[in-house]
This record gives sequence, C-alpha cells and structure tokens, in this order.
Amino acid sequence: MQLHFNKDVLPDSVSSDFQNLNKLNEQQFHRLVEILFRFLLEPKETERFMQQLSEFAAEHGMSSGPLRNLMKSVLLVPQGALKKNLTAEQIREDLLTLGLNDDKAAHFSQQWAEHQAALCRLALGQTLMINQLVDMEWKFGVTVGTSEIQKVGNIFLQLKLVVRKGNSTENVFMELTLPQFYNFLHEMERAKASMDCFS
Repeated sequence: MQLHFNKDVLPDSVSSDFQNLNKLNEQQFHRLVEILFRFLLEPKETERFMQQLSEFAAEHGMSSGPLRNLMKSVLLVPQGALKKNLTAEQIREDLLTLGLNDDKAAHFSQQWAEHQAALCRLALGQTLMINQLVDMEWKFGVTVGTSEIQKVGNIFLQLKLVVRKGNSTENVFMELTLPQFYNFLHEMERAKASMDCFS
C-alpha cells in the first residue's frame, strides 16, 4: 500500500487499528480526534493525554491498554504528515488507504487543515530549541596532491558549527565535497523559507 506520510512498510496492526476506529460511533470518534489534536498541540501534557484516554475507555466500556495502542498507530499519521508537510487531502487519502471510512477520514483531515499551521510552528520551534546554531566558520580548499592521482584538484569545504545544546555549546565539524555543499546550501535555503513563512 502506497502512503504519503510513510514510505516504510507499516506493521499489519496499524491497518487493523484504523479499521477498529470504524467501530466507534461519530461522537466517540470526534472525541478521540479532539483528544489527539489537543495532545499534538500540547505535547508536554503526556500525563493528561493518558488520563483522557483512560477516562474515554472507562466511559465507553473499553480496555485502556488496547486504546492506547490504537492511538499510537493513529499518532503515526500526523507525525509523518508534519515531517512531509502533507495537505489535508493527502492525509484523507492515506486514512482511506489504511481502511478508515470516508466520513471519519474527512473529519480527521478537516481537523488537520484547521490545526496544521499551529502544528508546523510548534514542530519548527521544537527543532530550533533542540539544537540552536550559534556560530559558523567555513573554509574552502582544493586538493593539490595525494597518493591518488584522480583526486587531485577536488574542491572541498570545511565547516565548523557551534551548536547550543541546553546550557552548553558544542563544536560540530564537517567536511563536504562541492556537490554535498550545494545540497547543504539548498536545504538551508528551504529551512529559511519555511521559517520566513511562519514569522
């Protein structure tokens, strides 16, 4: 099965979890999706998320263990969608492929459309807070002579990145070939464009 949010092969349990979601009535499904998106918007509130799932399970005569496992499968979709910047329509297609019925897939993708900008800002903020780039030094060089003749004249770039990790800084050293440097530059430009769109 071809999915937008994940190119890897998913365990069979994921597909069966989505088919189990079809057994919920509309009100139950909407409540679960509400709990899920609240957790996605406030990821530090894990304890509250688990408590809400336990309350939901008790209220509807379910076992909380299987419900938690089901929600782990459901969480794969928005987490993968954030990484790949998927549209609501692409998520709806993925949910249908996983076996979710049309009404439920439409509701989930509608919630995604409403919350996508906030989720992207949150993900970007977390990424920047994990490793903040403080300083960067670079040097270009050309290989002028080695024991391997074919490598003579190759251009390379040495980078020294100073990264803040928590309260300390760490030096990260890299050496890139010219094609690798252009690829790195392209990724940095894409990251800058993403940050500009959220600021």
